[in-house]
Amino acid sequence: MSGAAMAQSAAPAASTSPAAVAPVAAKGDLIETAKASGQLTTFVKAIDAANLTSVLKTNPNLTVFAPTDAAFAALPAGELDRLMKDPTALQKVLTYHVINARVDSSKIIGSKGPVKTVEGDSVVLDGSGATAMVDGARITQADVMATNGVLHLVDKVLMPGAMAQAAAAIDTATSADVSANTTTAAATAVPGATDSAPMGAAMMDGATTTPSASTAAVDTTAATPVSSMSSDAQAGLKAGDPNVTSNAPVADTPENRAKYGKPVSNAGKRSAAKGN
Repeated sequence: MSGAAMAQSAAPAASTSPAAVAPVAAKGDLIETAKASGQLTTFVKAIDAANLTSVLKTNPNLTVFAPTDAAFAALPAGELDRLMKDPTALQKVLTYHVINARVDSSKIIGSKGPVKTVEGDSVVLDGSGATAMVDGARITQADVMATNGVLHLVDKVLMPGAMAQAAAAIDTATSADVSANTTTAAATAVPGATDSAPMGAAMMDGATTTPSASTAAVDTTAATPVSSMSSDAQAGLKAGDPNVTSNAPVADTPENRAKYGKPVSNAGKRSAAKGN
C-alpha cells in the first residue's frame, strides 16, 4: 500500500479522536478563573447555590480542589440534584474542597499526609506517586494561580467523612440483623407471637411467658373458688389455703347458728349475732 493510501485510511481514525481540553488559565480571582475555565460550570453553579461565591472571591491565600464537570457528572444518579436542593449539605461538601492556605504542587509532590479543610475534616494529599492525588481523586491540572489562591482541577467530587459514613452503614446493617434475630427469638419464646408482631403486642393478646421460680412453686390449678364452696367447707378454711387470704365468713343463718353456735369472725373471736 502506498504512503498516500495509508494516510487516507488513517484519516478517519484521527478525526474521531477526542479534542484535547485546553488548560485552564488564571483569570483574576478564584471565581473568575473558574468561570473562564470552560470545565468548571457545575462547580461555579454549586458554589453560588451554597452561598460561597463571595468567600472564594474575597478571601486570600486559599487552595481550591475544583471538581470538573465530568467529575460532577460521575456522581450517583440524583446525588447532584439532591445536593443542589440542600444548601447546608452542599456547603459542607464544597468547603471540604477548600484549604485556608496556599498549597501548590511543590508542597504536594514527594510527600503524603492529611491537611485540614475549611469544612473541618482533613483531606489526604498524596504526591508519592506519578500523579498527585487528593483523597483518591487525581489532580488533572495543578497550580492555576489566581489572584487570591491556588486552583487545582480534580476528577472526582470529594465527600467529607466518607469512611465514617461507610462504617455507619455497616453498623446500621449489623444492628438491623441483630434486631431481626432478636424479634424472631422473642416470637419463638412467647406463645402466640408471630414474626411480624412485637413482643409487647403478643403479650397483650394473652400470650404468657415461662413462670419464674417464685410463681412456679405455688400450684393453684386445684384451687376451688371460695364462693362456690359449701358452708361447711368455708367454715374449715384457714389462712394459707389456695386462693384464700383470710378465713371466709360463715353466713348467719338459723341452720348455721344451730350447728356452730354464735357466728365466728375472720379474727377468730366470737361476736354477738346480729340480724334475724
